[in-house]
Amino acid sequence: MPPFARLAPRESRLVPVTNWLARLPYWLLAALLLALFFLFVMLSRADYRVILDATVKGVGTTVYVTIVAYALAMLAGLIIGLLRVSSNRLAREVSSFYVEIVRGVPMLVILYYIAFVGAPALAAALSWLGSTLAALTGLQEVFAPLAGIQTRDLSFTFRAILALTLGYSAFVAEIFRAGIESIGRGQMEAARSLGMGYGQAMRYVILPQAVRNVLPPLGNDFIAMLKDSSLVSVLGVQDITQIGKVYSSSTFRFFETYNVVAFLYLIMTVGLALLVRWLERRMPGRT
Repeated sequence: MPPFARLAPRESRLVPVTNWLARLPYWLLAALLLALFFLFVMLSRADYRVILDATVKGVGTTVYVTIVAYALAMLAGLIIGLLRVSSNRLAREVSSFYVEIVRGVPMLVILYYIAFVGAPALAAALSWLGSTLAALTGLQEVFAPLAGIQTRDLSFTFRAILALTLGYSAFVAEIFRAGIESIGRGQMEAARSLGMGYGQAMRYVILPQAVRNVLPPLGNDFIAMLKDSSLVSVLGVQDITQIGKVYSSSTFRFFETYNVVAFLYLIMTVGLALLVRWLERRMPGRT
């Protein structure tokens, strides 16, 4: 007789659920129970509901800053990573200098530097470029907005995204470099023997394999950026941390407010970590 044949229909429907719960790691089961308990407490108490309503408004800003900054960091990191493995010594040295310098500076310092040093310099450079182009082409009306740009026109959200992009591009570049170098030299030699140029071999043979190898660390870096995005609160960007800081300072409910802030970050980071692990198990060649 097949297993569970004598079970009632309702009981048989519960079997997949109980099997899934039995396979859960103890730490994850404990985290889920704790999250459900804390969610019940937040929804059952009026003070927690008010704090949750206030802080949840910053989730959109946190997610937006993280996604945009990481997408730009991946693009910049891929380019820098390719320069790191280039046969051109100048390209290797310049890219290595950038990576080592940026990785040696704390992210908070990079945020301050870009916000209060880099942004004014960028605004001045854009204004000079607009003025120069207007003088050379005679198209005053076209380049007038660019020539008139000032530091205050660069929002702090833009500065935060730029800082996170520059900071994390160095780490992403190292991930791509390691992924490219993990592919055997024979792959490049075989591609070149088939008549491919260096760029074609890198694009069609090396990079597809390297990207597959570096997906897990890229996912972990994305989670790290999500947590580091809380640093943008020092610039007044209205993310979860900033809203929580403002609310707790005005109400003196520090315990309840930062409980909610920590809960929101944990929900996002633990969920992303589980997604990264699931994707890693689904990747070819991994068990």
